[in-house]
Amino acid sequence: MFVDSHCHLSFPGLRERLPEVLRDMRAAQVRGALVICTTVEEFPEVSAIAHTAPHLWASVGVHPDNEDVHEPDVDELLRLARGDERVVAIGETGLDYYRLNGRSIADMAWQRERFRVHIRAALAADLPLIIHTRSASEDTLAILREEGQGRARGVFHCFTETVAVARSALELGFHVSLSGIVTFRNAGELREVARMLPLDRLLIETDSPYLAPVPYRGKTNTPAYVPYVAAEIARERGVEVAAIAEASARNFERLFGVQLPQEHP
Repeated sequence: MFVDSHCHLSFPGLRERLPEVLRDMRAAQVRGALVICTTVEEFPEVSAIAHTAPHLWASVGVHPDNEDVHEPDVDELLRLARGDERVVAIGETGLDYYRLNGRSIADMAWQRERFRVHIRAALAADLPLIIHTRSASEDTLAILREEGQGRARGVFHCFTETVAVARSALELGFHVSLSGIVTFRNAGELREVARMLPLDRLLIETDSPYLAPVPYRGKTNTPAYVPYVAAEIARERGVEVAAIAEASARNFERLFGVQLPQEHP
């Protein structure tokens, strides 16, 4: 029983063929998926998709990379989250300094303030955070410590940082989610992370339509490919794929407060 803890079914390449995507999930024994929101403008479609099937859920939030979009405050995030029974997380949120485009880190104060707003909303709503961090792990962890005050929870999604950052995320009580990147040839340190993560803090994801795992690298990703992520982690840990599938599914249920259907819809 596999679960895709992070996918973008509202994005081009997936939204226009949603029935096919859901059929492929069923064929691949993917029992559930979390459909991630990246702007408030996108949220109605994310929500609508999550309402199409009992094994889909949604988040609400604004991705750190998105500029010139509506900027919600805590009250608006709370209203959207509380007004939709399929919303089980706040995000994706966090920091991304990878493409500064000539700006300094100091210039990214708007990103840090957005992140703080999302953390405050998650605490007020008692919902987990979907954390995106790229080339910004030090600030990401510092703000989580400051704003979260030991109460914030959630997942560092599509993890690409070091073992040390993974340990820091775990110390804060967060889960770590691995994507198809773990199957890439040059992902040696990420495979080390896959070996060291406690089984009760591990999630798996596709981040589809991006980052398709080997042997589909370069193609449009889909939740049906999440078993390839589990298989690579299982190889690294020397365990059966079923052990990774089962653990990550139970972690998904526990973190997001949901129950996966016993039979695939």
